[in-house]
Amino acid sequence: MSLREGGFDGALAKCRKVVGHFKHSPANSDELNVQQSSLGQVKESLVQDVPTRWNSTLEMIKRVRRNRDALHTTLSLQKHNLALPTNADYEKLAKLEKLLEPCRYITELLGGDKYVSCSVVLPALCHLQHAMNISDDDPAYIVRFKAAFIKDLNQRREKINLEWLKVATALDPRFKDLKCLPRAEREPVWAKLSALMKGEEPAVQPLREENPEPPKKKTALLLMGSDSESDEETPEDSTVERYKVEPSASLDQCPLKWWSEHTAVYGKMAQIARKYLGTPATTVPCERLFSLAGHIVQKRRACLSPENVNKLVCLSDWWKKEK
Repeated sequence: MSLREGGFDGALAKCRKVVGHFKHSPANSDELNVQQSSLGQVKESLVQDVPTRWNSTLEMIKRVRRNRDALHTTLSLQKHNLALPTNADYEKLAKLEKLLEPCRYITELLGGDKYVSCSVVLPALCHLQHAMNISDDDPAYIVRFKAAFIKDLNQRREKINLEWLKVATALDPRFKDLKCLPRAEREPVWAKLSALMKGEEPAVQPLREENPEPPKKKTALLLMGSDSESDEETPEDSTVERYKVEPSASLDQCPLKWWSEHTAVYGKMAQIARKYLGTPATTVPCERLFSLAGHIVQKRRACLSPENVNKLVCLSDWWKKEK
């Protein structure tokens, strides 16, 4: 939708036709490689964008712009009547590439499975919001693109589990300053974490019942009611306060490793952190496994037992991660 609002459809359509001309003909691709070599460029194939492939539009733009001279020379020698991108189109594509680069970074970051990703979602969204801020120097079509992008991003933000992500971000020692949140939203996050520490809410999912049963610990406190139960700071509260003033971890440090090193200090809080931070940000890692299983379970291997399928999927996944 953002691409349509920004008026990039025409330039992108020309790119797709040019890429299709070379992708559908090995002879045309060979001629392009000859021109790339004569211009001192690296031989590389073009990329066709696909709606279901993230970042494919960005990669198509990059390669078309990078091979602009080789493409124009090859097509002129072939005397083909393809509508090539104009100088104005290339200017638009350059601006679009700059806009899509942060999106590529975020999608690759949130789709990873070798590191903690759940706590990165809100800082990543904050980064995207900042990247899409409208400036006075932006031409009208860029303003339209950014406005449509932010509108779509805000709509998607409403559908995610913000409460979970806020706690996950607070439990990541790299982002516990919560600068990705407005100031008014920061204190409720720490209050929720304190409630988790006291056992008033389950660590796995927020309570959704209208009249939940009071936790046993809370009931026991009511039975023990005395004048000593006041607004004094509980051990759980002091643990949260101590964590808040702890120096932030460096960005290259693994938060799970940090918590394993501080388990003796924070106890229950470290257990809660593992549950939240161990949750992947997206379903991409699961989808990769499903795709891998689809390559293994085929008609020619229909006699594979479920146990052997699981073993082969695990071995293939481990082998890929070791590469």
